[in-house]
Amino acid sequence: MKNVSSVYLNGQFIAPEQATISVFDRGFIFGDAVYEVIPVYGKKPFRLPQHLQRLGINLRAVAINNPLSETAWSKMLCQLIAENDSDEQSLYIQISRGVAPRDHAFPEDHITPTVFAFSQPLKTPPMSLLEKGVNVITQQDIRWQRCDIKSTALLANVLLRQAAVEQDATEAILLRDGHITEGAASNVIIVDKDNVIATPPRNNLILPGVTRDLILELARQHQMPAKERSILESELATAKEIWLSSSTKEILPVCKVNDQIVGTGKPGPVFKEMLQHYQDYKQTFREGYVE
Repeated sequence: MKNVSSVYLNGQFIAPEQATISVFDRGFIFGDAVYEVIPVYGKKPFRLPQHLQRLGINLRAVAINNPLSETAWSKMLCQLIAENDSDEQSLYIQISRGVAPRDHAFPEDHITPTVFAFSQPLKTPPMSLLEKGVNVITQQDIRWQRCDIKSTALLANVLLRQAAVEQDATEAILLRDGHITEGAASNVIIVDKDNVIATPPRNNLILPGVTRDLILELARQHQMPAKERSILESELATAKEIWLSSSTKEILPVCKVNDQIVGTGKPGPVFKEMLQHYQDYKQTFREGYVE
């Protein structure tokens, strides 16, 4: 794979072309696996405790034993970062239940989870997107009822994101029963008509994003009004600002939804303030003052 010099597979660091798994791995057969994505700044994994905590929660949710301790995860990921050249990277971790004869039920015999990780250069949004914003569409949320689990079974997300791509949009904002859930590959945040930063609450219908949580944390630190609450589909038309967030997107301003202009049609003042706080936080992280 281009730009990937070394991967981790079941305890070994090897070249990507040497990495193989069984065709009977349950991650391949069923999507019986969870994953995590962690940005790296200045050769250091960003918000690593929060990402590993979420990984542990997801493993417990699908009854896969965590194959490594937090210390072992940290050591392995730091070695993986060191074996790749870029200062800014994106770490991908995937853990499947393991290899077993094909049967929907969990294997009766003990099997060893398959652990795979790799790092590639991090591609954060270019300044042009931060200055002009992105277009999005809305789509009905056709996914399962446990979107809080970071499962590798992402076919619905793939189809929803492709629908956006085919309409020259960056993302699809998902709707369920008249409410916003999240994006196909992001969380959704609005600045409502009262200038309050709002994002849907943690529940089984959204993935609790680490970047989303950091935005709320930064809002509290800087006395910016913010809350988690249900957001109606109709609020997309009245919101002063709409943002997308994820580990790789960081924070992206939305300028149009279904070709309808959001606010002034340009990134708003609350976004600009939050983006500055986010960039300042990243800089203090690079300098070693925060995790």
